[in-house]
Amino acid sequence: MKINKIQAFPMAYPEPHYKGIERYITLVRIEGEDGQVGWGECISQFREATLATKIIVEQGLAPLLINENALDVERHWRRMLDHVWWYGPEGIAAFAVSAIDMALWDLAGKTLGQPVCRLLGGQLHDKVVAMASFIFDMEDFDWTLGEFRWLKEQGYHVVKAGWGMRPEAVFGLDRNKDIDIVRQVRETIGDELELIVDTPGARNIWDLNTAIQRFRDLEPYRLRWIEQPLLPSDLDAHARLRDATATPIGTGEDEWDLDSYRRLIHSGGVDVIQMDPGRCHGITGCRQYIKLIEAENLQWSAHTWSSALNTAASVHLMANSTHGVAMDFKPHESPMQHELVTDPWIQQAGYLAVRDQPGLGVEVNEDIVEKYHFEA
Repeated sequence: MKINKIQAFPMAYPEPHYKGIERYITLVRIEGEDGQVGWGECISQFREATLATKIIVEQGLAPLLINENALDVERHWRRMLDHVWWYGPEGIAAFAVSAIDMALWDLAGKTLGQPVCRLLGGQLHDKVVAMASFIFDMEDFDWTLGEFRWLKEQGYHVVKAGWGMRPEAVFGLDRNKDIDIVRQVRETIGDELELIVDTPGARNIWDLNTAIQRFRDLEPYRLRWIEQPLLPSDLDAHARLRDATATPIGTGEDEWDLDSYRRLIHSGGVDVIQMDPGRCHGITGCRQYIKLIEAENLQWSAHTWSSALNTAASVHLMANSTHGVAMDFKPHESPMQHELVTDPWIQQAGYLAVRDQPGLGVEVNEDIVEKYHFEA
């Protein structure tokens, strides 16, 4: 089946998990010659990046794929990366490739009448772990603890929070406050739940010695891992931190492609590797990184905190892997999770069921696309 049309939709929406702050993603719609439609997304995050992604999708990459066989997904992925060799494969180009690749997998699954995980090689799990993920309010401990209390009541087994509602008040800036909030969270959720804290490593707020100190400070609270503790590019420091401490390290959400994931995996500085199919070259890219992770007997988690399409892609990748431990999941209703699709993801007892519907397993409401779509 040939590809007839490729469109990109910049989207702006208020994020309830960030107290209504406006966030951005880019959707891609691919239509086949029989009228079947596949959808994908990228977490382009900023308004200008979202608009730029639309240009690369429609003016740079779509001409490569129009009138081509929609089922040649990996061939198209390789052609797109070849095309962006000069201004990619990182950044805006990676967003565009990710969204198109996800939409191609959705379209291929719908065309063949199969869920994406089967097209990836087979379904290994009927359900995957939903890791409830939200943002700390470092200035309102009572609210933050109330969120954790509610997550426990909702049946989650794995919970994660970090960063902060304002750049001036994030986890990691104040040693005593960091220890106090983790202590109170552990007391609130008990010993049974797995707890992860997420630090703003991209802002380089900890040097190696501070990270070692903080890891040791937090050891009594049995964290499943500490996410992004150091500047992501400083792989040597991560390896030295890992040698000096006991708590596992999670990082990887800032990586883009096979070369960068290979360097991270072989660095000796990570235990749980994050990846976002709406950023790091889509489902096809993630498949390659997961194979490397499995070969090194490491673990990975899906960084998926945007729309129901990214959630769907992550569910299928998790369902197809033996080393995926959990995937981020927004615990409260939000526009891109609950309005965008007619069949939003609902956790049950801390898990998301792997759906048997063809493609990604969600149906996009195009009226909602129009509601949140914006132009330059």
